[in-house]
Amino acid sequence: MSDVVTSREPMFGPAPLALEDIPDRKPRPRLGLPIFYCLVVAFLLVPIVAMVVYSFNEASHNAISPVWKGFTLTWYAHLFDAEGITTAFVTSIVIALLSGALSVILGLPLALALARHRFWGRGVISSLLFLDIAAPSIVVGSSALAFFLSLNFPMGFTTILIVHVAFNIAYVVATLRARLSGTGTQLEQAASDLGATPVVAFWKVTLPMLTPGIVAAFLLALAMSIDDYVITSFINGSTQTFPLYAYGFTKKGMAPQVLCFGTIIFLVAAALAVATGVLNRRRR
Repeated sequence: MSDVVTSREPMFGPAPLALEDIPDRKPRPRLGLPIFYCLVVAFLLVPIVAMVVYSFNEASHNAISPVWKGFTLTWYAHLFDAEGITTAFVTSIVIALLSGALSVILGLPLALALARHRFWGRGVISSLLFLDIAAPSIVVGSSALAFFLSLNFPMGFTTILIVHVAFNIAYVVATLRARLSGTGTQLEQAASDLGATPVVAFWKVTLPMLTPGIVAAFLLALAMSIDDYVITSFINGSTQTFPLYAYGFTKKGMAPQVLCFGTIIFLVAAALAVATGVLNRRRR
């Protein structure tokens, strides 16, 4: 009769270490990625910081000076004194608000259709939306100019608004589809089982669920519209937006008020972004 093996050691190789025998090694901090991240953020913020700082710079002859000459609030006190700056700023804000609202109104049904339904041509529409985002601004601007010229359509406020809505829709749809991809249809189905019509289910369930995405899409469209120069320069006619007005000063010396308005736009946008993030956290 063979001997019975009573040892707990394995027949081949050393015995495995118990959990308490494994030495406690603290992970070494890796500073490469955080440092790289900080450098990229700093590189992106340098122009904005320079704009904010030099909006308080004392300048001579009402022109921006690259040399720091002292702190002053003069340009904020005389914010609307530069000729034409108020009209250009108000025009940009009005176009941005209208294009953002219209883009959300038109883009929301399209995003719902692409995210929740399958139909003929769905892939083609998705590809066209991607091309709208990927297309160079100079191509979009020149094609829009050719289109309006072929119709003998007068260039101005209306053409700027139409084109801004056209390129903003793609960004709105992309934002809302990302929001819809993280939500299922269970709540809408439950509302239908309880007797809600599709319209009621949309207003009571879908729309409140999409509110953070709608706000984010609207703010993105707002920023894209205010920021645009290249496309607008093709179809603006005699209408001056704020980017066109600011660029027009580059050859004759930019008024310091331009930096003041840029600082105000940046601070308002940052405040809106922070407020949106706080509201999204509270909703969760």
